[in-house]
Amino acid sequence: MLQTSNYSLVLLIQLTLLAYDLFINSFSELLRGAAVIQLVLFIIQDIAILFNVIIILLMMFNTYVFQVGLVSLLLERFRALLMFSALYLTLSICLHCWIMNLRWIESNQFVWTDGLQALFVFQRTAAVLYYYFYKRTAEYLGDPRLYEDSLWLRDAFARARQ
Repeated sequence: MLQTSNYSLVLLIQLTLLAYDLFINSFSELLRGAAVIQLVLFIIQDIAILFNVIIILLMMFNTYVFQVGLVSLLLERFRALLMFSALYLTLSICLHCWIMNLRWIESNQFVWTDGLQALFVFQRTAAVLYYYFYKRTAEYLGDPRLYEDSLWLRDAFARARQ
């Protein structure tokens, strides 16, 4: 079971990783003159997104709902987050590769192709949705009802067996 002190620590780690991601999305263009620093920050950002997904999955696996076998209930509830996490990670990696490919040699030049600009808009839009669904899911997974037997869980289990 997830105790309050453990949940607070996990939530703090999650929100710190989200804040780092938001910071890099907001200010990475200011570092276009230093390509190596920007590359390192992009790599850390992609790893942070991956860590956040792993943490959410571990929290899901820790629930009583998962342990009694109602995985479909969890997947139904958190489908949007899982889809947006995969989409956001993919778009972020693509954007970072494209930016670094264009700016590695000419780092002081302001280069924006039409495709890069479209990918940038899609990645930032996916980022907003990812932040929203991630924060909502992280707070929902703090609900103590998910970690103990209850009447609604028994009803869901009975419906799943039929």
